[in-house]
Amino acid sequence: MPEQIIPNLYRIPVPLPGNPLKELNAYLIRGTDRPLLVDTGFRQEPCRQALFAQLAELGLGPGDVDVLLTHLHSDHAGLAPEAAGERGVIYVSSLDRPMLDCTKQQRARRWENTTRRFAAEGFPAELLADMEHTNPARSMAPPEGGRYESLSDGQVLEAGGFQLKALLMPGHTPGQMCFWLEKEGLMLTGDHVLFDITPNITSWPEMPDALGSYLDSLDAIRAYAPVRCLPGHRAAGDLAARVDQLKEHHCQRLEEAFQAVKNHPGAGAYELAGYMTWKIRARNWAEFPVAQKWFAVGECMSHLDRLMVQGRITRRVEDGQNRYQAV
Repeated sequence: MPEQIIPNLYRIPVPLPGNPLKELNAYLIRGTDRPLLVDTGFRQEPCRQALFAQLAELGLGPGDVDVLLTHLHSDHAGLAPEAAGERGVIYVSSLDRPMLDCTKQQRARRWENTTRRFAAEGFPAELLADMEHTNPARSMAPPEGGRYESLSDGQVLEAGGFQLKALLMPGHTPGQMCFWLEKEGLMLTGDHVLFDITPNITSWPEMPDALGSYLDSLDAIRAYAPVRCLPGHRAAGDLAARVDQLKEHHCQRLEEAFQAVKNHPGAGAYELAGYMTWKIRARNWAEFPVAQKWFAVGECMSHLDRLMVQGRITRRVEDGQNRYQAV
C-alpha cells in the first residue's frame, strides 16, 4: 500500500518479480494541480496491477497523472504511457528521450546496433538471439506512443506545492536525472545512488567513458546535503557516505578488470566478465542467467572503456572481434 513520506508525497512500492532488484520505488506527488507520478515499473502484469491498485487507493486511475521519469530503463519507464494516458505528459531528460520517444523501427535499429557491439565483445550469437525475449530492457519497455516532454539540467517542475529541480547526473544512463526538493530537503536519486545495491554502469555509444561520467556525477551529487534520499530501489541511507562507498567500489572493480586483461591478453569483454566477481546466484559464469550476463558484460565494457581512457589498456579489432591488452 502507499506510504506517506510527508503530506502530499507518497512512496508506491512496485514489485519486480524474478528480477534481482526485487522492487521499484515509485513516488506520487499530490496537490490541487495534476498529480505527478515518478517512475512506474516494468510493462508487465504484476507491476501494472500493483501500481494501479495503489493509485486507486489514492483515488487515481490511468490517465489521471503526469509522469516524471528519472531515466529511460524499462523498470522505471515501462508503464509510463499507460499511467499518463492520452491526457498526461511524460517528462524525461532530453538525452534519454530519443530512446523512448521513437518508432518501433527506430528502436529496432538501435537494438541491432547494440547487438553488434556486444557480438564484437564475444557475446555468443545464440545467446544474443534470445535477448528480445529474455532481456527486460527490451521485452518490458514502454510501447510506441506517449506525450513526451524534454527536461534540461536545472529546470524546475512544480507539482503539489513542491518545486523539483532537475539535476542531470549522467552515467547510469546518458540522461539519468535526480530531482532536488530543496525546501523539504529531499533528493529523488533514481538509480544514480542506491544504498544497498550498486547501480549497473554499462557502456553507451552516447558516452565514450560512461564510468568516468558516472564518477563525475557522484562528485556532483555529493555537494548536496539532503535530509532524506528517495532512491529508485530499496532503502535509503546517508548520501555522502554512500557516494564514497560507490567510488571505492569502482576503484576496486577497475583493478579487477585490469588484472583480468593482464592475465588474459587478447580476450574480449564477454570472456573477461567471466573472470570478474558478481553477486549473482550462479556457480560459475557458464550458468549465469542470460539477461544477467548482458548486464555483466555491459558493466565490464564500461570499465574497459575507462581503463583505455586512463591509458592502462589498449584495444585492437581482429576478425571483427575486440581484443584487449594491458599496457
